[in-house]
Amino acid sequence: MGQGSFFAELEESFARHRDRQAIYEPRTGRSLSYAELEASIGAWAARLAAAGLVPGERVAVQVQKSLEALLLYLACLRSGLIFLPLNPAYTAGELEHMLTDAEPALFVTDPAREAELAPLARRHGVRLVWTLDAAGRARPWDAREPAPPPPPPVKGEDIAALLYTSGTTGRPKGAPLAHRNLASNARVLVEAWGFTAEDVLLHALPIFHVHGLFIACHCALLAGARMLWLPRFEAEEVVRLLPEATVFMGVPTMYVRLLERPELTSERCRRMRLFISGSAPLPAQVWHAFKERTGHEILERYGMSEILMHTGNPLHGERRPGTVGRPFPGSEVKIVDERGRALAPGRVGEVLVRGPNVFSGYWRRPQLQREVFTEDGWFRTGDLGYLSEDGYLTLVGRSKDLIITGGLNVYPKEVEEVLDSLPGVRESAVFGLPHPDFGEAVTAAVVPEPGSRWDERRLIAALKARLAGFKVPKRILRLDELPRNSMGKIQKRVLRERFRRLYLAPEVGS
Repeated sequence: MGQGSFFAELEESFARHRDRQAIYEPRTGRSLSYAELEASIGAWAARLAAAGLVPGERVAVQVQKSLEALLLYLACLRSGLIFLPLNPAYTAGELEHMLTDAEPALFVTDPAREAELAPLARRHGVRLVWTLDAAGRARPWDAREPAPPPPPPVKGEDIAALLYTSGTTGRPKGAPLAHRNLASNARVLVEAWGFTAEDVLLHALPIFHVHGLFIACHCALLAGARMLWLPRFEAEEVVRLLPEATVFMGVPTMYVRLLERPELTSERCRRMRLFISGSAPLPAQVWHAFKERTGHEILERYGMSEILMHTGNPLHGERRPGTVGRPFPGSEVKIVDERGRALAPGRVGEVLVRGPNVFSGYWRRPQLQREVFTEDGWFRTGDLGYLSEDGYLTLVGRSKDLIITGGLNVYPKEVEEVLDSLPGVRESAVFGLPHPDFGEAVTAAVVPEPGSRWDERRLIAALKARLAGFKVPKRILRLDELPRNSMGKIQKRVLRERFRRLYLAPEVGS
């Protein structure tokens, strides 16, 4: 296994579990057995072939979450097409770069945006434009539904999906993931997280992202498990369905929202065996609060678009809040300094990774190869972290988020952890801003707990008692909420831009 199409491995699972329910939509009552799932994928594959799409062409999809959107992805895997998932929130301006760079043959959009986006797609050479709405209604649809062609030969190194990074520095770059990347990671995660056909995954994540589309769906489908398919995350609905599920995957914001529901109790979680968190750092106080309320220790793991999942806290063993665990089997991690020298445990440096899950380089950017890979094949993640003596990885931030103030390094996560532990602080973000004397000034944005009294000086005084003076923010700004992307990651670049002149003299004429 693993030498060719990842879909071939999924097909073996479908065959073993033909009569079992694969997916159930609580909102609509619609369900598919694994036999029906395979047939539905075949119908989509027939439609793609009838439209003249051939292996290696890109299919760009910007639609709301639906069961049909998942079927379309799986049909692309079956057909040797390269699937390009796009955030429905992207504007026409953001899409233009990706359509130009990826050159898709087919663009699938929401019918509500067809008039806006179809001309843009065609202007950039897209041959076909289809629509798919949140209810799963597709257009055009050939009522004849020809029989699906046999799957084409696919090699393990062939590209299965193309994901565009968030573009926090410069324009987004395409990260191609090969069939072997998807297959190796799915197999490892099914084993590491103990997935079986008896599991029920409560799926409330979006599916334009690694977490929801690859990690969650692949684990369930490869194990022959059942998915409860929700169109979006709603805390009340998730808590209601927990007694029917065994596994839930979420981002930290989802766990914060679940804790706000008084009906979240250990009794409602009695059947659950695993809660997993990722896509952004999980605050330690959320981990502890969730354990106290439900009796469950959230399993935090680490990955990114370019590497899928790479490390994780153990299914059986110590789950350490604030860490992202050890490398999965077959994967490696090392920490290096700015000259590429390996660092001892406990010392902060850049996180480098290597393994079968790691992509081979950015789409049409060969000039970046030496910049992002070492000569011996390690990928430079851009994340900063350190390893414990026994191999647990702790992340302290992105290298671009490192604050250098007066020549001294400040890692934002260290300051955030202290801030978040103070009474009256719900959450925080620490970032650097230009400063005429220090180069950069440590600055914090804080969302207070509802009803708490705001006192910036009190917070700064509390930090001074626990941190070296150079790490203490010069200002702590009160916000009603922190800016986040669709996966719950705090967007510090938005904060840096918004407050960039906080310590600088006003511009002339402003």
